[in-house]
Amino acid sequence: MDRTEFAARIDHTVLGPETTLSDVERVLDEAAEYGMNACIPPCYVAEATDYAPDVTVATVVGFPHGQHSTAAKREEAVDAWESGADELDMVINVGRLKAAENDAVEEDVAEVVAAVPVPVKVIIETALLSEDEKRRACEAAVEADADFVKTSTGFAEGGATVDDVELMAEYLPVKASGGVGSYEKATEMFDAGAERIGASSGVDIVSGYPE
Repeated sequence: MDRTEFAARIDHTVLGPETTLSDVERVLDEAAEYGMNACIPPCYVAEATDYAPDVTVATVVGFPHGQHSTAAKREEAVDAWESGADELDMVINVGRLKAAENDAVEEDVAEVVAAVPVPVKVIIETALLSEDEKRRACEAAVEADADFVKTSTGFAEGGATVDDVELMAEYLPVKASGGVGSYEKATEMFDAGAERIGASSGVDIVSGYPE
């Protein structure tokens, strides 16, 4: 892929608990300059879409632990979409997954997917899961008609790995997120089958693209 195509597959991200509107505006400016998307906290979506209407804006649902009620996730998703979000990254309920409550996990995702007309990426938090759990999470995302599966929130220890991306790509397009901080690492993830990268180091990643 050329540099423009490469940059368009990077979600330049700011999601820390101390994120201010000025932080969001900086990320949006960088996303616009380098041709990336932006992933920002839901409280800033309306302001972000007014500030940078040409940048694809993703936000998060049930973030970062996924333990919100399904009704709360659904309402959060609708509010984000109505505020102008172009894509949503939602966190599964990891506890229910680990308890083998597969139907509940699927229903949780399906309610969000059905509530909005924009792409939904399902964050499964791979660092906390066994291989069987990763597969069950991906299966739930498929059954719920989600658009992507995503490796990580960035708030659990550990992030995207080549093995996890390869496994997840068997099911749906993958967003590799967590610990991807360079062009070389991003390329590893793309080579493993990722379609999208989520990173706070988007500028460094795109700047590393060979001239």
